[in-house]
Amino acid sequence: MDSIRSTLQRTGEPYRVVAATKEIYDACSKAAPYKIDPIAVKAGTIPKTSEGEDIGEGKGMWHDEFKLPPTFSTWSQVTMLHMYLVFARLRNLDRDAARSWQAQLVDHFFFDAEERMDLSHGISSRALRGRYLKDLFVQWRGAVAAYDEGVAKGDAVLASAVWRNVFKAREDVNVRDLAATVSWMRLCLKMLDQMPDEALFTRAGTALRWPAKNEFAVVDKPTRQLADQLAPKTAPASAGKASSAA
Repeated sequence: MDSIRSTLQRTGEPYRVVAATKEIYDACSKAAPYKIDPIAVKAGTIPKTSEGEDIGEGKGMWHDEFKLPPTFSTWSQVTMLHMYLVFARLRNLDRDAARSWQAQLVDHFFFDAEERMDLSHGISSRALRGRYLKDLFVQWRGAVAAYDEGVAKGDAVLASAVWRNVFKAREDVNVRDLAATVSWMRLCLKMLDQMPDEALFTRAGTALRWPAKNEFAVVDKPTRQLADQLAPKTAPASAGKASSAA
């Protein structure tokens, strides 16, 4: 009986991984949704960014509060940002399990990305989609390395990584947005780290529901050192007595 149970667990594990990572991925991919008008794509009238990227319609925090354009690039970078947080937590599993879960999570992303290229952006050529996917994979590997470095070296380095990847190194970026994003990343990593492994597979998405814009309340609050510098200066008591005597 034990051998049968063990066999069932081994054969059922891949399906469990696929289902669980799909649920986690869905939570990541919904962060910066956008829509592309298929009629405008076919007619060639869809607006473009200065880099030639299709501009769609999007609503939500990343578009409204953080002023990111509703494009494939924004969607992919924000999705990868969310994926990274889970990806990092999965490293705490044993090596084989971590690799399996990470690989499935990444596969879901690239399947979705290729489908969007085809259905939303009219890229019907498989060869062209393959080339774009290779570029996207390089971006993913670069983002993981950059965020890893930032998490290890400090908030300034992490903010720089977010600026380069999510905000495309825009010179007019609001530093407050970067600070809120970094604070949100730290909070999510902490919440994911506090989850038991088994709970992670079913509740990882809940840690990503906390909106990054809520961290404005944190970053807008001056540090104690800065608060001391901003506090109004009061005249020394001795100086006040001297002036009264005069």
